[in-house]
Amino acid sequence: MIPSRAPHCVHPAFSRRAALEAGSVSLLGLGLNHLIGLRDASASPSRPAVRARSVIYIFLSGGLSQHDSFDPKPEAPDNIRGEFTPIDTATPGIQICEHLPMLAARSRHWALVRSLTHPTNDHSLGHHIMLTGRSEAPPLFNGSKPQATDFPCIASIVGNATRPRNNLPPAVVLPERFVHYSGRVIPGQFAGQMGSRRDPWFIEASPYDPAGYGAYPEYGFDHQRRPHDPTKKRFQAPNLTLPEGLGGGRLDSRLNLLESIDTQRRQLDRSASTEAFERYRDAAVTLLTDKQVRSAFDVTNADPKVQDRYGRNSFGWSLLMARRLVEAGVNLVQVNLGNNETWDTHGNAFPHLKSKLFPPTDKALSALLDDLSESGLLDSTLLVMAGEFGRTPKTSHLPKFYELPGRDHWGAVQTVWFAGGGVRGGTVIGSSDAIGAYPASDIQRPENMAATIYESLGIPSEAAWHDEAGRPHHIYAGEAVAGLTA
Repeated sequence: MIPSRAPHCVHPAFSRRAALEAGSVSLLGLGLNHLIGLRDASASPSRPAVRARSVIYIFLSGGLSQHDSFDPKPEAPDNIRGEFTPIDTATPGIQICEHLPMLAARSRHWALVRSLTHPTNDHSLGHHIMLTGRSEAPPLFNGSKPQATDFPCIASIVGNATRPRNNLPPAVVLPERFVHYSGRVIPGQFAGQMGSRRDPWFIEASPYDPAGYGAYPEYGFDHQRRPHDPTKKRFQAPNLTLPEGLGGGRLDSRLNLLESIDTQRRQLDRSASTEAFERYRDAAVTLLTDKQVRSAFDVTNADPKVQDRYGRNSFGWSLLMARRLVEAGVNLVQVNLGNNETWDTHGNAFPHLKSKLFPPTDKALSALLDDLSESGLLDSTLLVMAGEFGRTPKTSHLPKFYELPGRDHWGAVQTVWFAGGGVRGGTVIGSSDAIGAYPASDIQRPENMAATIYESLGIPSEAAWHDEAGRPHHIYAGEAVAGLTA
C-alpha cells in the first residue's frame, strides 16, 4: 500500500468538496485505491479559452544521464565519455546513444534542448523544480514531505487553467505518485499553494514497491542487485465497476441513479451546491459509461499486437494509457516512467541503462510517436520528457553499494526531449560544454520548459492561478523555448 503524504496536503477529509468527491466515487465504485482526488470538472467562466491541444509530460524520476542518452561526448576522455557509442539519427548531424535505435530512426518527429539548467543536485528539490517549472525553492521547503507552501505542479496549473472535455479531468498523472523507497512522498507533485482540492487526478495503476525499479515485469531490476522478483508486481487498471445493486439496467435508468446519488448528497451535506455535485456525478458517470474512457484504462487487455508494439511492461502500458487518455479528451497527462527514482544510476549505470531502461523506453516512446503520427494527433499533442536533473560529467564508483560505476546528481545541465505539438523535428536547441557539465549556448531553464507547455495548451500569457487566500500568481514565469516550434 502506498504511504500517504503529509496530512495537511491530503484532500480534506471533511470538507464539503471532498465529501462530495468521496460520495460520488464510493457510490459508483471507482475504487479509491486507484482514483485519488476526483477534481472539479467544471469550466469556470473566468478561465481562458484554449485551443484543442494536449500535452504528455514524461518524467524520468532519478535523473537521466545526458552523456549516455541524448548529448553524447565521443571526443571526451573515457571517464566522461562513458561506455556507449553514439549513432547517427535520421537527421544529419544529430547523434544519440546507440541503445536508442528506434528513436534515432524517428528523429524527424523530435527535438532536443541540450542546455536546460537549474541550481540543485538534490532529488527532492529537483523534483519540485522540474514538476512545477520554478527554479527557486518555495518558502519553508522541506525535502522530506510535501507542504501547503510548495509551488503548484504543472499538472495542477493546467488542470485549473484549461477547460475539461467530455467530463474528464483536464490533467491526469499516472501510473503512480513518486514515493521514495523509504516511504517518503516526494514534494512538487501536488497543488501546494493552490490548495489540495486542486491536486492533479492520480491514476494509481502501479502498486508501490520499495524494492522495485524499472519497467516491470519484463525489465524490473534493482540498482544494487538485491534479491527482487519484479514478476510479483501487477500493473492494474483502475477499478471502474459498479457496486452491487447498481447493475446495467439500473444505471440505464437515469432517474434511479440520480435518486441514489441525490440521497447520498443530502446525507453528506445538505447545504452543498447541487450544481457542484452534479459536476462530480457527471464526471464519475462518464468514467463508467463512456467506452473510450473505459478502454483508455484497460491497457493490459488491449489488442496483443498493440501491447507488443508498446511493450508488455509498466512503461509500455503507461504510455499506451496516456495516448488513449489524450484521444479521450484529457488536456495534460503526466506519465511517471519508473518508481522509486528508477533513473538514479549512481552505480551499475551502463548495464542497467543498456539492458533494463533504454529498451522499454525506446520501444514505448517510438510506438507512441507512430500512433500519434498515424492518427493525426501528433501535431496537436506536445510530448515532453525530462527528469529532475542530469548526471555528473565524470563517472564514479561506490564499491560499497555498487559493483560497477555510474554517475551522480547534476542539476547544472540536462537534455529535455520534445516532440509533436508543432515542434520542429530534427532540431537541437542549445548545447552543453565539451564535457557535458554546463550549458554552452542558449541557456534554458525549467520556467522555459513550463511556458512551452502552457503556450502549447493555449493558456494566455497574462493568466494567473490563485492561492488559498485568493491572491493571484502569474502562471508564466518565463518564455517558451525560442526556435522549438514552427
